[in-house]
Amino acid sequence: MTPPPPTGPRNRTIAAWCLYDWANSAFTTLVVTFIYSTYFTRTFAPNEAAGTELWSRGIVVSSLTVAALSPILGAMADRGGARRRFLLATTLLTVLATTVLTWMTPERTGALTTLTVFVIANVGFEVGMVFYNAFLPVIAPPDHIGRISGYGWGLGYVGGLLCLVVALFGFVGLGSDPLLPLSTEGAFNVRATNLLVAGWFLLFALPMFLWVRDPVGSRASIDMKGAFADLVETFHKIRRYRQVVRFLLARLIFNDGLVTVFAFGGIYAAGTFGFSVSDVIVFGIALNVAAGLGAAAFGYLDDRLGGKTTILVSLIALGLATLLAVLAPSRAWFWIAGLAIGIFAGPNQSASRSLMGRFVPERHQSEFFGFFAFSGKASAFLGPLLLGLLSGAFSQRAGVSVVIAFFVVGGGLLLLVNESEGIAAARA
Repeated sequence: MTPPPPTGPRNRTIAAWCLYDWANSAFTTLVVTFIYSTYFTRTFAPNEAAGTELWSRGIVVSSLTVAALSPILGAMADRGGARRRFLLATTLLTVLATTVLTWMTPERTGALTTLTVFVIANVGFEVGMVFYNAFLPVIAPPDHIGRISGYGWGLGYVGGLLCLVVALFGFVGLGSDPLLPLSTEGAFNVRATNLLVAGWFLLFALPMFLWVRDPVGSRASIDMKGAFADLVETFHKIRRYRQVVRFLLARLIFNDGLVTVFAFGGIYAAGTFGFSVSDVIVFGIALNVAAGLGAAAFGYLDDRLGGKTTILVSLIALGLATLLAVLAPSRAWFWIAGLAIGIFAGPNQSASRSLMGRFVPERHQSEFFGFFAFSGKASAFLGPLLLGLLSGAFSQRAGVSVVIAFFVVGGGLLLLVNESEGIAAARA
């Protein structure tokens, strides 16, 4: 890899990389977590419990697909020097599928077709994160990787927040008619927030493709056969990176809890505490503020204390906050739990990404971040699946309680990781 560019261009590159987090967070915030998921569970099934179960199946299919595709696509991107091209393709796929969701209704398309389009959009988003994350160790100095990862996550939460604000006042309305003269028949004004997400994502992702480049010296060809050979070689040499294996095994578990919280936070608020769409959006805005502040603040602690310690602290706090959300007797207590989850969810994700960035060998950055995505998705169907089954059989409170176990078990496995040894192995 070439030496770091001069300070000016490097700062511009880092800013463009962080801005992509701002761009894509609109999708997870509005479509996956707060607005479209709530609309789907309330309109595509006879009741919200059944809708929750249907939505969980879409999350499950997305997770399994991402787990299957990420490692090989990461290896192909590394071998062909094609991270940027792969990221552009997945971004456009997500934007297109999200746009199509605007015109899908129970009467016109039904639940299965609608879920299929959502799965395509979600897979495009998640696979794109493989290539996006792989740029982190390229653009960030080693002693700043934690805070730069935190800047990205923090900016992402702010982007999701502002997009929610636009959706709330411009499309949905808060206690009054929305600012835009959109039809409310068939909840079109709610579905039209998908157009907002697609435009937001496309516009703010542009700097990433203008100013961030693949490392100089990367081969400009895509060799699928060679990529498979690289992947097999990595499996054979994986013992050299045993701390990576331990970390990914821990993340396989604790990230399942986060995936479930993000996918069903708005659904739980609506079904258990009677939140309206407007209430869910306000709740989402507050969580994004908390998460953005948490991610930015903990980035400095990450660089000082290490990614492992930062993740462990966040998991303890997330487990306690989720327990409070399950037991919350009122909206006020649920709000407290939700804000605590927001504060520590950002640092958990940011520190996980920066720790992986410290562990990856230079020649296999996209490939290893493919395994990173695999660890986040291979078992990610378990949380949504168990939540959906328990919600259908008992209640949403019973379903959400399963998240606590993922945080506890994942944290226990993380204790086995030796961060210093992992960093040394990557440098060697």
